[in-house]
Amino acid sequence: MSVRHVEPVMGTVFSIVADVGDGIPEALARLHAIDAKFSTYRPDSVISRMARGEPVAYDPEVAEVLERCAEIEADTNGAFSARPDGRLDPSGWVKGWAIEETSRLLTASGSGSHLIVGGGDVQAHGEAEEGRPWTIGIADPLEPGRFVALVSGTDFAVATSGTTERGDHILDPLTGRPAVGFASVTVIGERIARADAYATAVFAMGPDRGLEWVEKQDGFEAYAVLTGGQTVETGGFAEYLTG
Repeated sequence: MSVRHVEPVMGTVFSIVADVGDGIPEALARLHAIDAKFSTYRPDSVISRMARGEPVAYDPEVAEVLERCAEIEADTNGAFSARPDGRLDPSGWVKGWAIEETSRLLTASGSGSHLIVGGGDVQAHGEAEEGRPWTIGIADPLEPGRFVALVSGTDFAVATSGTTERGDHILDPLTGRPAVGFASVTVIGERIARADAYATAVFAMGPDRGLEWVEKQDGFEAYAVLTGGQTVETGGFAEYLTG
């Protein structure tokens, strides 16, 4: 029987389903520690202090996160940025990385099967119960409460960026204005941090170049809903579709 836990943290809700629960307390402590350091809503966090230009002691973890953000920015030709509105905000990487950290700690504690959902983004490890693949629903951004597609797999990540929960919050770093064209973009890959960052970047790129860019990235597939309700997907996305 699986252990289930729901934890409000990082301004959203994290849900954990795992075959063992021994690592959950440590994983939750790690999530709250990441939030305390990287939250842009907490004035005492390291990131908030850095954003205000205050001197802070060198923190290797912060340095690594900013390095990963710089890598994604280079990969996406500026469509992803840790300064989307000119202010330091690495949240586009941090949430996915926090999910990965949760998975890492659960695996280290002996979990061979777990599913972690943070703010709608998903990391699956191993198989679901009875050897079945995990099945994840992709929410319809234009019709709340409905799924536009179901995907399944093992050891994979599903990240969605869109307007469903927070409206037009994704900015195109190149223009400074809200990105247009997509209602939602879902990216599937092996690990959630990069899939999540890529989903944000593709949303910012828009329909004219977003999915074409994903097609060139090894190990990633994408599915998108346009603002008019049409759906588009990359060539290999159908391998994940179920139902």
